[in-house]
Amino acid sequence: MEETAEKTRWFDGVWAALIFFTRLPFWRVYQPPQASYKRVVEYWPLTGWLTGGAMAAALYFGSMVLPHVVAVIAAIAVRLLITGALHEDGLADFMDGFGGGGDRDRILAIMKDSHIGTYGVLGLIVYMLLLATALYSMPVTVAALAIIGADPFSKMVTSQLINMLPYARREEEAKNKTVYRKPTMAAGLALTVQGLLPMGFMFWLLGANWYLVIVFPALVMYFLYLLMLRKIHGYTGDCCGAVCLLVELAVYLLACSQFIQ
Repeated sequence: MEETAEKTRWFDGVWAALIFFTRLPFWRVYQPPQASYKRVVEYWPLTGWLTGGAMAAALYFGSMVLPHVVAVIAAIAVRLLITGALHEDGLADFMDGFGGGGDRDRILAIMKDSHIGTYGVLGLIVYMLLLATALYSMPVTVAALAIIGADPFSKMVTSQLINMLPYARREEEAKNKTVYRKPTMAAGLALTVQGLLPMGFMFWLLGANWYLVIVFPALVMYFLYLLMLRKIHGYTGDCCGAVCLLVELAVYLLACSQFIQ
């Protein structure tokens, strides 16, 4: 009975992550217990297999019938539709909060405000321009493989914030009314496999020297961790979304640098 219960909890966590991090109607098939949503970060990279795979497929197959630049934009649009721009919303709030500045309470109040400000708009514009340009600058096959590796990898790296920082608000103040639990050792191992397996596949196909693309993204994550530690003494859901996108972007920027002549 204990083994069956453990398997059920694992299944519930995966299903909760798919419901939480995408807008696909998984909830119509199965509704996991509410407690499962505290574990969604443990399966966050697994949802990256879905979103990254769909984005890569849209880019690769779209480029067969569309101009390269159009295929890149279409691929980005596909992921936005699947996720409901969940992480982009976090990035905008993060930019508004930390860009607007002030003390800890002021930053947290700005990030909780549903209205987007100047920093948020500019942050999204610059991010989208860099993302599209980086993907466009790489050969289609390389860009598609980079997406497959970078999406789960960035989610795995970002998930470490849950262990490194406390939640910056009280649980009842959370936007989604849920505070993620700290992953256990077994969950951390599973996170590592989920995040590194697609990246390893990318390395294997593109060559051993591509291992360098993990260094810069890790430094980006560490810098953002220090910023959050100093400014708000913790993390929020918006912070996780922003870090995820910026770490992923760092992978693409370093990857496309391989093709500068």
